[in-house]
Amino acid sequence: MRVDGSVAEGVARNVDRREGAPVAGDTIQIGIAVDIPEPWGGTLTRRRVETGDPLVVQAHVTLLGPTEIPVAALPAVERHLAAVAAAHLPFALHLRGTGTFRPVTQVVFVAVAAGISECELLAAAIRVAPELHRETRFPYHPHVTVAQDVAPEALDKVYEDLADFSAMFEVGSFTLFSHSGQARWQPRRDFLLGG
Repeated sequence: MRVDGSVAEGVARNVDRREGAPVAGDTIQIGIAVDIPEPWGGTLTRRRVETGDPLVVQAHVTLLGPTEIPVAALPAVERHLAAVAAAHLPFALHLRGTGTFRPVTQVVFVAVAAGISECELLAAAIRVAPELHRETRFPYHPHVTVAQDVAPEALDKVYEDLADFSAMFEVGSFTLFSHSGQARWQPRRDFLLGG
């Protein structure tokens, strides 16, 4: 389930998408994100590919970065995420312009201009679960990465090319992703806000 500009009508709440979702060994790596809907998501994903970034993932705003948890903890984590989603209302997200974390990290991103507080509140609520609490290298800063760890010229180009980028849409859900270490990140379950 992807939200194309607004909350889709008639969509089941907390859609389970586990078919084929990777689970390997006693632990699983998960991440939680807000997908960027079309047509903007495809545009930003293509721009990331064009920079030569080897980590090609669908454009998104991360709420919880890659986190390893015991497979046995997944049901409790999913119950927690359902409660978090139910407690937060849909909100408008405005992406506008570019930013960078250079020289600290070699990242260029599209900036979140509105919806920052809502993303921060969701991220904080998600991390309350003991299984999801982890030390982070940097403070949480919602953004959409469009280039990471590529040549400086590629970082400069995408920074300039997307300087006038703007998109506004309603966020009606977030997605739990899982990664087996073998395949790419796979969507596992969507959680509708205001559930």
